Amino acid sequence: MKRREFIKKAGVGTAAVAATAINAPFVHAAKKTTIKWRMQTYAGPALAAHVCKPAIDAFNKVANGEMVIELYNADQLVPTGELFRAMQKGTIDCVQSDDDSIAAPVDVSVFGAYFPFASRYSLDVPVLWNWYGLNEIWEEAFSEVKGVKWLSAGAWDPCNFATTKPIRSLADLKGLKVFSFPTGGRFMQQFGVVPVALPWEDIEMAVQTGELDGVAWSGITEDYTVGWADVTKYYLTNPISGAWAGSYYANANSWDALPEHLKTLFRLSMDSSHYYRQHWYWWGEAHYRTKGGKLELTSIPADEWKTVEDAALKFWDEAAKKSPRSAKVVKILKEYAQTMRDAGPPYRY
Repeated sequence: MKRREFIKKAGVGTAAVAATAINAPFVHAAKKTTIKWRMQTYAGPALAAHVCKPAIDAFNKVANGEMVIELYNADQLVPTGELFRAMQKGTIDCVQSDDDSIAAPVDVSVFGAYFPFASRYSLDVPVLWNWYGLNEIWEEAFSEVKGVKWLSAGAWDPCNFATTKPIRSLADLKGLKVFSFPTGGRFMQQFGVVPVALPWEDIEMAVQTGELDGVAWSGITEDYTVGWADVTKYYLTNPISGAWAGSYYANANSWDALPEHLKTLFRLSMDSSHYYRQHWYWWGEAHYRTKGGKLELTSIPADEWKTVEDAALKFWDEAAKKSPRSAKVVKILKEYAQTMRDAGPPYRY
């Protein structure tokens, strides 16, 4: 082939390819479907703004469109007592609460929320779960329940009384109608406390109308944050537990469907949530006692309060009889408490 003819034919071929490329339809890359979860917390709006919303907002941002978690507050989709069943069915993908409040059908549920005197400080909770074997026990217990994946436990605030009447002795507890968690309320009944179950959003009005004399549901940080300090007058400094033990749970199918990197991201989000509460509550419990200005602090003398602490140990022994696994948890709690006493300040004073 002569050089001139080769160049001519090559030019025609190039033009044809160019024309084909110009006329070819533009194909969009297939878009991935965004994974959407519905999560409900035990907390009302003002409290949720601290106990989980910052971490969920961060998760949604970092997930970069791959996944979005829609956060709902206490009783917004279903009543708190029905959260476990709703999660099993897949009505809700994720829950932040505690085993006790959602009536988790596991033998260790009694140790959720405020198991009396199981902790003295908020750091006790992550230490017990991460370093004393409770993570493995909870994973084992929930693995026996169909449809739900237990994910992580963390600490919240202590449990103190905020009331319309002053408490300065054990006798002052008799007849007090208070909003409390199931196990904590049941424990305090022996001292005359009357635990009352109501929807979270009704508590403030119930105190104002006299249906409740107060709450034994939180520390002073929550009393101020959610408005209960506006309708009560007194705060008892003696706690029945040093920290609420709460958890994150997920519908098992929803969890299993997540790719590994989103599972990791969610675990980091939970850790972020746990960390935020550690410093927020630690700040708030001291800040509102000293600078809150709304609640008068009262105390029951230590020697009288020891009656309540001693009763807690009997309560522990009764809980241990529920199952071998419960007995194992109680054994760990006793060993941990003794270790803290032996270690001395700042662990125990």
